Amino acid sequence: MKRNRADTQRRKAERRDAKIERLEAENRRLRAENSELKTRLEKLERLVAALRKDSSTSSKPPSSDIVKPPPDGKKTRKKRKAGGQPGHPRHQRPAFTPDQVDEVHDHRLHCCPDCGVRLRAGKEPPRTLQQAELREKLVDIHEHRSHCQWCPRCEKNVFAPLPRELKAAGLAGPRLTALVGYLKGACHASFSTIRKFFRDVVKLPLSRGYLRKLVNKASLALEETYQELVGALRSEARLNVDETGHKENGAKLWTWCFRAELYTVFRIDESRSSDVLIDVLGEEFDGVLGCDYFSAYRKYMADFDVRVQFCLAHLIRDVKFLKTLDKVSQNFAERLLEKIRALFRVIHRRDRTTPERFQARLEKARQEILKVGKRPPPRSEAKNIAKRFRDHGKAYFEFITTPGVEPTNNLAEQAIRFVVIDRKVTQGTRGVSGRQWSERIWTTIAACAQQGRPVFQFLHEAISRFFRGQPAPSLLPDTS
Repeated sequence: MKRNRADTQRRKAERRDAKIERLEAENRRLRAENSELKTRLEKLERLVAALRKDSSTSSKPPSSDIVKPPPDGKKTRKKRKAGGQPGHPRHQRPAFTPDQVDEVHDHRLHCCPDCGVRLRAGKEPPRTLQQAELREKLVDIHEHRSHCQWCPRCEKNVFAPLPRELKAAGLAGPRLTALVGYLKGACHASFSTIRKFFRDVVKLPLSRGYLRKLVNKASLALEETYQELVGALRSEARLNVDETGHKENGAKLWTWCFRAELYTVFRIDESRSSDVLIDVLGEEFDGVLGCDYFSAYRKYMADFDVRVQFCLAHLIRDVKFLKTLDKVSQNFAERLLEKIRALFRVIHRRDRTTPERFQARLEKARQEILKVGKRPPPRSEAKNIAKRFRDHGKAYFEFITTPGVEPTNNLAEQAIRFVVIDRKVTQGTRGVSGRQWSERIWTTIAACAQQGRPVFQFLHEAISRFFRGQPAPSLLPDTS
């Protein structure tokens, strides 16, 4: 009996141990499965959050917002009617001055249209209608003849040399060459479109190959002007920099934009690294660089102790992205955004206070932002924001201590919009000559806009000087 009882207890213990072992194995399996599911869930949450990114929560352009629902709880603004709005003053173009009028046509009645009585001159001034019209023949054709003359002493024919500018220009004069360059660069027109315009409107057939040669001449005319601006970048006290993609025969290049106060320089490069900054600005750049938080700028800043103003607008978009995550991250983002809003409220009320009080309020707002940023939630995206403040907190507020520095990089982003439009229309470049032309004409267009100079007029002057062998006109602002 005792032996049977002992065997029964042993078998029960073995079954219990086996059951415990099975349960422990099942527990380990479920824990591993749970950990794997948590990891997958976190990845899926990040993927969903990334897919939800739009122009308000990232650096994506507004054109990428294909479907943008209205914010929750907010009424959509009623779409206004097209045309002039109530209360807005009427805008009319000024009349042409007498010296701008080429012909005057007088219209008179000889008798009254109602009763037929002969009319006399009235005391009221005439009513005028000014009309601009294209000439039927838009281009003047000049033929330059170098006559043959005989020298009895040398016993040979000699021909009068043609002026240098005529030989350099060839078929198209400087104004016509400038027009081709203007259509290609400022109007984003293709060579096929320009060819049709000259064939149908100007009545001057030009091949696409010859149009390309004219653009190359315009590019060479702008080379000296462009290089002068590139050399001046290193001495600027403030620069805003941005970059965007560029297409060239299927390869992806990068268009860099360097915007100074009164001119902008564009550079197309194969690299997006800090090597471009070193090549353009050098290792001893002593100004303040306004930019986003891209790694190339951070490396350039660290390697050469360059002062940087990181864009607060980019920071705001990254903080807004946290509002699409969990509740804790949303609360952190809202607290941080409120402190940043307080900073911009101080900036917008600058004219209402003394300079000393303005600086004190800016410093207080800065401290409040850094204080909130030091206590992030455990989410990695929030920790990355806190790490920015910890590593580069001063670089987000350089504008507080340096007059003239903007807290955002909007200036460079505005300048680069023209390049993005050109990229969409023209689909990029096909070689080195096209790349150089794009750099030079984009730089010319942007600098002329900043200085209030007509692009076509400057292009015509540059090409005329190039044909005459004279120095190119400058786009450097006159600081004297």
